[in-house]
Amino acid sequence: MIKLGEKQVLKIVRIKDFGVYLGDEDEAVLLPKKYVSKDAKTGDEMEVFIYRDSSDRLIATTQEPKLTLGQVESLRVKEVGKIGAFLDWGLEKDLFLPYKEQTVKLKVEKSYPVALYIDKSKRLCGTMKIYDYLSSDAPYEKDDLTEGIIYQVNPEMGIFIAVDGKYHGMIPAQNVHGQYYVGDSIKVRVVKVREDGKLELSTRDKVEFQMDKDAETVMEVLESYDGILPFTEKASPEVIEREMNMSKAAFKRALGRLFKGKKIIIEDHKIRKNMDVE
Repeated sequence: MIKLGEKQVLKIVRIKDFGVYLGDEDEAVLLPKKYVSKDAKTGDEMEVFIYRDSSDRLIATTQEPKLTLGQVESLRVKEVGKIGAFLDWGLEKDLFLPYKEQTVKLKVEKSYPVALYIDKSKRLCGTMKIYDYLSSDAPYEKDDLTEGIIYQVNPEMGIFIAVDGKYHGMIPAQNVHGQYYVGDSIKVRVVKVREDGKLELSTRDKVEFQMDKDAETVMEVLESYDGILPFTEKASPEVIEREMNMSKAAFKRALGRLFKGKKIIIEDHKIRKNMDVE
């Protein structure tokens, strides 16, 4: 049986000047001549991918698609039109992403996470609604490091991530620091594996390691203010988040590390770089 949208091994059943037919006597699909070796013969097996050409006819290719049926992959937008977008998925014919399957406004040349499905007209299309294509059996444990692609940003709930392009992951809203967008690749740490198998994530390292990184961030911002930061740990969480991309608690820990190292001087309403220490 010839399977649309999948890679499969098929036998050559007929050889023509313009290519070979793969399958069996009841059902066969054309593999164009340019993908066939000169010494190919009837009965040979070939691994091919099955899709539809520009005339909507089933056709085989030995080109490697960037995703197959049911998979999720980050694909680059080549063109955006009124009814949809066209994505580079490694084949001659671009993948169509219908407007109704888009979740954000697309930008040409930017990549977005997409799943491959068969529409009602039995054509291969892409969708950005990938929740149902992800699984909850990730092989990760607490504090493991991994990466993924952001597929949804909800200010009230958090950031939803396709971990390894396969698994459900989320950074809760209270742990989101900085601006993130659909399509961004992101490195994360597993904070918790929930009972349902979904991953709770963070962009931040464990506290004992993250503290030094945050201290470096504070010093960089301090330098941008010419050595005098016009607020302290008493500032509002919103100010600290805006200036530092970290929580108030993380900011206080970083200041503690810097103060202990005598790199800063904390005054009533500002923080000053200690010029006596390099």
